[in-house]
Parts: sequence; structure tokens; C-alpha cells
Amino acid sequence: MFTIRTLKTLFLLTLLSACQPSEQVPEQQWRHAIEGAYAANISNDGKYSVVSSIHHGVSLWDLDKNALKYSWSQQQNSTDNLVLLADIADNNSHALIANRNDFSLWNIDNGKSEGFWSISESNIRDIAVANNGNYLLVGQSNGKVVHITPDNGRRLEFLGHQEKINAVDIMPNGRVAISGSNDFVAYVWDTQSGQVIYRFNHPSRVTMVALDPKGRYAFTADSKKSANIWNLKTGKLVSQLKYFNRQEVFSTVRFSPDGTTLLTGAPSRKVSIWAISTGERLTSWRVTPREDIRPAGAVVYSAAFRDNERVITESSSGYAELWQVNK
Repeated sequence: MFTIRTLKTLFLLTLLSACQPSEQVPEQQWRHAIEGAYAANISNDGKYSVVSSIHHGVSLWDLDKNALKYSWSQQQNSTDNLVLLADIADNNSHALIANRNDFSLWNIDNGKSEGFWSISESNIRDIAVANNGNYLLVGQSNGKVVHITPDNGRRLEFLGHQEKINAVDIMPNGRVAISGSNDFVAYVWDTQSGQVIYRFNHPSRVTMVALDPKGRYAFTADSKKSANIWNLKTGKLVSQLKYFNRQEVFSTVRFSPDGTTLLTGAPSRKVSIWAISTGERLTSWRVTPREDIRPAGAVVYSAAFRDNERVITESSSGYAELWQVNK
């Protein structure tokens, strides 16, 4: 016999199960790092990925062929020198990699290094690279964001933040940047003048920022309950991501080519697709965990749209995985 309490319990269980990501199985899976990876980044078109692995340094993978294209070295001879950050230019011309104090630029066409730089005054927190390696962006623990032009050595320091930087991104042409900090603020700013274009305030430290490569949107998220999509032309709020959890933390963010959806990955293995216009979660699933750790888990380092129906991910488990998307 069903009681009111039973009905309430069933309702709560149904609600909770509806909020959980489905146990979806990848369409394809490739191992890119034995015993796990320290960092990874997939190109915007899903054709290449850079993986920093525990045993094999930094590798560039051709995802169309699942073929190792290059192996790069960034002084990975101690714990402090491990590459923890990577970014690929929107046009797939260059990759930028960094450890805590050094960063280097690599040509994807010929595999050669085009520059190596060191920072002594603070630690590197995040990086980004523009098309053709023309401009580099480095966010630091001292609150500075440095915009670098490798060809002539020009350096512009953005000093708008009061605390350490957590995330940065740059437009493909290198002219507009976004940065988020522990000071609860995300700034969109002009990289030629250093002038602020937009200021986005948050109730807690800003942990993730991203720019749509086509210049339509910006994304900012904090450590509590605010994850926002902004119109990059007007600075107006488009939508806030809607979720039932007390908070969601994002480890990667990507806008879809058609500008209708947002792709996110999290340290909890979760991958989600959201409607940009409403902020509603359309679907979610979890990547394969590392089984040799307890509890089994994985950080989604990077995710990209392969086409309108498939998503590719790289995670700390060392796997690249191709997923069929059922929105």
C-alpha cells in the first residue's frame, strides 16, 4: 500500500536520479597516457590534442587518425617542472604549453619550438595562444595577466585584478582577452591598450572564463552558484546555467560552432551540454575514470564538438573518448 511518505520518497528518488548524468558508453576510446595525464587540450575543431602525461612528456595527437604527431619536452625532470597547462590556437597553427614557471610555443605544422620563456616573480596559473602564435596570454598568481607579442617582444601587463588569476582566454586575433581572479571579478579587456571593455562581478572567486572564438559570447563562472553566458557585443547577460547542485565547478568550457550550445567538463568526470539561450542542461554523462585510484575518478581536462552529433574529450584518466550526443 502506498502512503504519502512512500510517494514523497519515490518523488525525491526520481528527482535525484533525473539530475544524475547517464552512464553513457563512448563510441570510441583511445589511450593517450599510460597511468594518467597531468593536462590536456583539444583544438576547437576536435582534430588535435596536446597531452602532458606522467611517463611520456608532452604529446601532440592527430585525433582524425589517432596518431602521435610529435613528442615535446619542457624540462620534465622533476615534479616542479611538469607541464600542467596547454592551449591550441583556433586555426591549429600553434600550441602553447606551460609548467609553473616556464612556457613555450610550438609550431604544429613542423613540430618545432618557436620560443621559450621563464617567469620568476610568480607562478603561472593559466595560458592562451592566438592564431599563428602571434600573441600569448599568461595569467599569474600575483594577479598580473601578461600579453606577449613574440615577434617583437612587446609585453603588456594587465593590472586590473587584485588577487591571483585562475583562468584566461584570448580571441583568435589576439585583440581581446578575458581573465578571472580570486578577487570575484572577470574582466574583458583590450590587449593593445589594456583598457577594460566589460567588468563582470561575481559573489565568489572566478574560477573559469572563456571566449567564443567567433566573438558572440563570453562565459564566466565562480566557485559557488553563478555561471553566466554574456553577449560579447553588448556585455548583457544572455543566460545563467541552471543546476540543482549547491555548486558546479568547471574544468573546461567550449562554445558550439553554431552558437546554440555550451559544452562543459568538470573535475567530477561530468560532461554537460547546455542551451545558451536558456541556460538549461540538455544532456550530461561521465567520462571513464582511472581505475587504479580510489575512489575511481577523472578530471575532464578538455572537451570539443567534433561535429553536430559528437563530442570528444580528454581526461586525467589518460583516455581520449568520442561520444554520441543525444540532446
